[in-house]
Amino acid sequence: MDLVTVKFLHVLSSTFLFGTGVGTAFYLFFISLTRDARTVAVVARYVVVADWIFTATTVVIQPVTGFYLAHRLYLPLSTPWLYWSIVLFVFAAACWLPVVWLQMRLRDVAVAAVAQGRTELPAQYARLLGAWTALGVPALFSFLAIFYMMVAKRLPFGWGA
Repeated sequence: MDLVTVKFLHVLSSTFLFGTGVGTAFYLFFISLTRDARTVAVVARYVVVADWIFTATTVVIQPVTGFYLAHRLYLPLSTPWLYWSIVLFVFAAACWLPVVWLQMRLRDVAVAAVAQGRTELPAQYARLLGAWTALGVPALFSFLAIFYMMVAKRLPFGWGA
């Protein structure tokens, strides 16, 4: 595959990864604040589906295309901005795995509440949402740093200076 095509796929998949992550997190977080079990159940279903369709595929595409590009461009993985991009990607992916499980639990709790005729979410939902948020925030900042390093080809904020 030619370099331009792989670079295009890398940029496109990073856009899907970040855009889907921010978009679904925004909707799930703010709809959860309403505590309306019916609405949350519907939105959470689509958040889980979007995460599996877009995020799961891009979590695979990103390292494959990234390592290919580094190889083709003779860029050592020890290059500081690339090394830290990889470290932060692994960290963000490690946050994402439990986030997906938490999203499925959030969906299930909301669906169960609706099935029980409840209009408000139970306390368990708030606890799960707190854990989901605690994992999502560092992943978000990791991806912001990665985006900066991919564009600037240097470490942000004087890291390693």
